Amino acid sequence: MKNILKRNVIQYLGIVVGSVFFAMSYSWFLIPYKIAPGGIGGLAQIFFHFFGLPVGVSMIVMNIPLFILSFLVLGKGFGIRSFYGMLIVSVVTDLFSLTNLHKFGFIDDLAKYTHVINGETIYAMLGPEDIYLSAIAGSVLLGLGLGIIFRFKGSTGGTDIPVAIIREKSGVSIGTGYWVVETFIILIVGLVFRDLKLIIWGYVNLFITSKITDIASEGLPYTKGVYIVSEYSADIRAEIYNHLNRGVTFLKAEGGYSGKPVDVIFCVVNRRQVSVMRDIVKDIDPKAFMVVSDVNDVMGYGFKSRKLELRDQKK
Repeated sequence: MKNILKRNVIQYLGIVVGSVFFAMSYSWFLIPYKIAPGGIGGLAQIFFHFFGLPVGVSMIVMNIPLFILSFLVLGKGFGIRSFYGMLIVSVVTDLFSLTNLHKFGFIDDLAKYTHVINGETIYAMLGPEDIYLSAIAGSVLLGLGLGIIFRFKGSTGGTDIPVAIIREKSGVSIGTGYWVVETFIILIVGLVFRDLKLIIWGYVNLFITSKITDIASEGLPYTKGVYIVSEYSADIRAEIYNHLNRGVTFLKAEGGYSGKPVDVIFCVVNRRQVSVMRDIVKDIDPKAFMVVSDVNDVMGYGFKSRKLELRDQKK
């Protein structure tokens, strides 16, 4: 029970941290310039700019049917954390608006964050001359927030839920699922505001966000799989043990030309060890055949799995 409680506390705290980054990206950088890399937050911008409805309130209203879906498909645990994450994101997004931070005393001078574009007053962390930086900063923060939230098995609601379902059912990366789901919303935002540039910016931001989301949620792919065919497999194995502290597996094979049995060494190493592995093989057997390939995921001693489990584990 202690371990379960500790795990749940860490997950909920992690969702809070991710939600803060998410809220900062929208409130400070994206919403003021109508930049939306998809998401319910993107749709909420329409209601904000046309009707003045707070973004957080719109997000809560639009999320209700999606939570029902997440509860049915991904289980009660994911649904609860999704609802929790959505509430945190919605509240913090509105609280972190620059006008509210000024009202609460966190910002003394609101004037330096006040800008006028085509007669419309906006409040943004960066001015219109730095709109490119705003788009990039907002996308990075958004991807970081989403990645952290997914890593702790949560969601901000909205389109995160269909993305999580795609990840659960198909095994594709979160970033890829995010790209597919959000494309339609980017087009809607661009058409509603009648600005082709918003569609272009939306896709640029979606690309950045999806990549950062993958890195934050699953980590960098840092492992390599190495296959070695050599007559001196025993000597190579010993040097791998001594210099790399990695285990190896002998695969029994047969030479296609000679028809003789041969031992193929298989070993998984991190990227920094590849050059050392090459030197070991070359020094022992310059004629050895060696293949190095990317490894998407590895679980075992000395490695941390990149697999992201969204569904609660069965007891």
